[in-house]
Amino acid sequence: QVPLVESGGGSVQAGGSLRLSCAVAGYADKTAFMGWFRQAPGKEREAVAVMYSNGIRTKYADSVNGRFNISQDNAKETLYLQMNSLKPEDTAIYYCATKALYDGTWFSGFDVWGRGTQVTVSS
Repeated sequence: QVPLVESGGGSVQAGGSLRLSCAVAGYADKTAFMGWFRQAPGKEREAVAVMYSNGIRTKYADSVNGRFNISQDNAKETLYLQMNSLKPEDTAIYYCATKALYDGTWFSGFDVWGRGTQVTVSS
């Protein structure tokens, strides 16, 4: 059984919006960090947005700062990534992930992953 399950991906034109969801029930209270990552064809996976301690602090990649927003529902069952003003370079498979402890880094050390959801932005 896959621990985390992403949904909400799809195809959109540049300038449009999508909201990704990740079912994290059972993990929210066991983890310090939850985040979204993406991997474009031929590129390494990169961090997009990370949330610490149920939203007390967040950090974003420079490429998405001001356009994307990471959040969690009040029941702590779903992690969201609201993506606005999408660009073709945002095209990638998007993954959600968690890590239990702070290891001195924000964007690495994640050890529980979903299978990903495809986001395609056309120009």
